[in-house]
Amino acid sequence: MIKINDLADYIITKLSEGGESLNNLKLQKLTYYCDAWHLAFYDKKLVDTDFQAWIHGPVCRELYDRFSSSKSLYSEVYLSDCADDFNMDSVSAYSSHIDTILEAYGKFSGAQLEEMTHREKPWLEARQGYRSSQRCEEYLDNSIIRDYYKSRLS
Repeated sequence: MIKINDLADYIITKLSEGGESLNNLKLQKLTYYCDAWHLAFYDKKLVDTDFQAWIHGPVCRELYDRFSSSKSLYSEVYLSDCADDFNMDSVSAYSSHIDTILEAYGKFSGAQLEEMTHREKPWLEARQGYRSSQRCEEYLDNSIIRDYYKSRLS
């Protein structure tokens, strides 16, 4: 398992080096998909935290708080936003998995990724009983995440 901020910094680095644009919303969704697919493939979480069912899709509160004082949801995230002490080796055991997810999802915008999560069972289940514009901090159920994405493998 890795720290959510190490995953975020790895994604920022990979997409920046690849010339791909990245905003805060897209970063949230990419971290979610990395964790979700890790649950599906390996029956284990990738990151040390869970995701909440916010209006704009799955969000990690810790990652949101990291950027909330300097960035909005749609603000660009740059290589300079990585933690000074971030070391790519901290995620090396998982880089193959993360890179696979980035290849599949990195081409989409944050808004497209948000729309995708809004059609998926884990987010929909966590938001049951909430209006579409209503604040929600319910956690997505990891067993539902695992089972949903695992079912998409076949």
